[in-house]
Amino acid sequence: MRVIVTVVEKIISEAHIDIPDGLNKSAIKQHIVDRYNTGEMVTDMNIFQVDFESISARIIKEHSSSKSA
Repeated sequence: MRVIVTVVEKIISEAHIDIPDGLNKSAIKQHIVDRYNTGEMVTDMNIFQVDFESISARIIKEHSSSKSA
C-alpha cells in the first residue's frame, strides 16, 4: 500500500542582523523586507521554534501494470 503523508508545521525563524543607525520605523521595516526579499538574510536565519499543526494521510491506488518491483 502506498500512502502520501502530509505534515503541516509552523516554523519560526530568527535572525540577528545589523542595520544602519538613524533609520525611522518605516525605513527599518523596508530595510528588513529588502534584505529578506533579496535572500541576504537567509544565511542569518536560524530555526527558533517548530509548532506541529496537523498530519494527514491519503492512500494511493497502485496499478501493477505501471509499477515495476
